[in-house]
Amino acid sequence: MNQYFRAIGFSDPPKRKEMYNLIEEGIQTPAYRAYTTFDTEEECLLAQFNIALSETSGEGNHIGITVCGQFDENDEFFPEYFYPYLSGMKISTREESSVEKRIDSESYAGVCDDMRVGVTLIYRLHNIVEYVKNTHVSFAPMANTSICLTALSLDGIVMLPIYKSDADRRQKKNTEIKRRQLMNAAKSGDEAAMKELSIAEMDTYANVLSHIQYEDVYTLVDSYFMPYGAECDLYSVMGEIRSCHTLVNRLTLEKVYVMTIDSNGLQFDVAILAKDLYGEPKPGRRFKGTIWLQGRINFPTDVLSLDPVRKNENG
Repeated sequence: MNQYFRAIGFSDPPKRKEMYNLIEEGIQTPAYRAYTTFDTEEECLLAQFNIALSETSGEGNHIGITVCGQFDENDEFFPEYFYPYLSGMKISTREESSVEKRIDSESYAGVCDDMRVGVTLIYRLHNIVEYVKNTHVSFAPMANTSICLTALSLDGIVMLPIYKSDADRRQKKNTEIKRRQLMNAAKSGDEAAMKELSIAEMDTYANVLSHIQYEDVYTLVDSYFMPYGAECDLYSVMGEIRSCHTLVNRLTLEKVYVMTIDSNGLQFDVAILAKDLYGEPKPGRRFKGTIWLQGRINFPTDVLSLDPVRKNENG
């Protein structure tokens, strides 16, 4: 059982039989479903069902379970895998993205280089049927698309913000813009930009090293986004909480916090069980924790939402 079911309100993991009964009932009236023919020897129909476990909030989020599988020639559905999800409406990045198929199942991982965070973003792709339809599984980098990133977390801490004056905020914004320009130039092979970035990194390291002896590291580091553990889509993050609201799992009645986090300029929504978050989340404070990153690619023909079933029938 996926351990991140806890993040959507299952503090006591459901038994496997209970989960399959829930899935069997849920696919009859899903919040979202999509189908497409798939290029296999058996010519099966690839299908995806999203089972919502909360009412959609004003912000457009809901938590639930995604079930993916195939229909055979007798129109019988065989689920291959399922996992918990948090739907997202906020566009996190418009950078070019590519997709790679996982070797163990008919699932996909999105890959995106966003200069703001300085690492390659790898995430579990939500809308696999739309991807297969739009690209015919070419796996080539896709332009003119945007990505709505979301994440699930099993533990987190709310931290107080670092005080910044208006001048500090303006300087930080200008520094981020300049760094992004240098990163783009370095990516194109500009050696002067590479050298300037290296010098900036050494200056930052020297500054932190000189202050770390008598200051706490979290008064020096405002936010970060870095890979965590052996899984490619797990990250350790810290960022400013821009907004926060709660959802309730309709089965367990447990409360789930959904926070919009800004980490190095990248904004995404994070869901965490209320009892797993240490502290009270409020805008302006910081969230620190580990996350499992998920994402939806918005193709030019897509409606940027998970609308009711009638808008998402893809026969």
